[in-house]
Amino acid sequence: MKKILVTGAAGQIGSELTMTLRKKYGNENIIATGHKTKPDETLLESGPFHFIDCTEIHTVAEIIKRYKVDTIYHLASVLSAVAEEKPQLAWNVNMTGLYTVLEVAREYECHVFAPSSIGAFGPTTPLNNTPQDTTQRPNTMYGITKVAGELLCDYYFKRFGVDTRGVRYPGLISYKTPPGGGTTDYAVEIYYAAVGQRKYTCYLKEGTYLDMMYMPDALKAAIELMEANPARLKHRNAFNVTAMSVAPEDITAEIRKTLPEFTIDYEIDPLRQAIADSWPNKMDDTAAREEWGWKPEYELDSMTKDMMEKISQRLKINMD
Repeated sequence: MKKILVTGAAGQIGSELTMTLRKKYGNENIIATGHKTKPDETLLESGPFHFIDCTEIHTVAEIIKRYKVDTIYHLASVLSAVAEEKPQLAWNVNMTGLYTVLEVAREYECHVFAPSSIGAFGPTTPLNNTPQDTTQRPNTMYGITKVAGELLCDYYFKRFGVDTRGVRYPGLISYKTPPGGGTTDYAVEIYYAAVGQRKYTCYLKEGTYLDMMYMPDALKAAIELMEANPARLKHRNAFNVTAMSVAPEDITAEIRKTLPEFTIDYEIDPLRQAIADSWPNKMDDTAAREEWGWKPEYELDSMTKDMMEKISQRLKINMD
């Protein structure tokens, strides 16, 4: 039976991935860890949870030894917009934390999932159908840490034989856990604003196309990649994955099919707009499809329908 450690388990991805893994492998076999963010009661009470600092190697090693962990989903990270405001913090958490996890994985022979991001690309990367292997010259601290992380994971695989794998996540959309300082957070906020206030002020301008993915597909990608036959993997760190390429007006149009009265205006955040402009419009995820059978289940219409239903239930608001 697998014994899995999830770092960053109280975050946007981690909180949902932890519960998905517990359902799949058993509650006691999934050890969740976090640093400062308090997890919700369901996550806290359903299985082991520990507060640790993933930049301190002895704390990570202690958990690995105590639970005989064989697989690590390393999700602890400072996201794009926050990373630009606090670059030193971002480097410490994103790089020192990853190095710590890889060193522990090397010593205790653990498999490692360490996600990268669309942020690993930069303004000189091809904007449309961005290839799996292409120019990566990001101009943000977040992007720099993600490129360095991809290279470091590849190094640990080639040099030490650590089974490292990862995906380049696009913007992730979820109704469950609030986003944590990313450039694509508007794609979550817009749905809550639509249901709650029937209006939204967007910080990215019209025509800003970015790859997006619904959270169930993001969880599916992580688990399927870690369960993939390693003999099929020509790439490892990290695979382009995407589900849809959308701009704010596309989401608005889809919301209006349910709420015709919904309105949107724009108040551009220069920092996040500059970050978004440096990222691709659409990634080519052919490598993931061919090497481990990646295929998303949600598109914009099906995701929007589910988001609107689930948010209205959470907020106890009737949309009729």
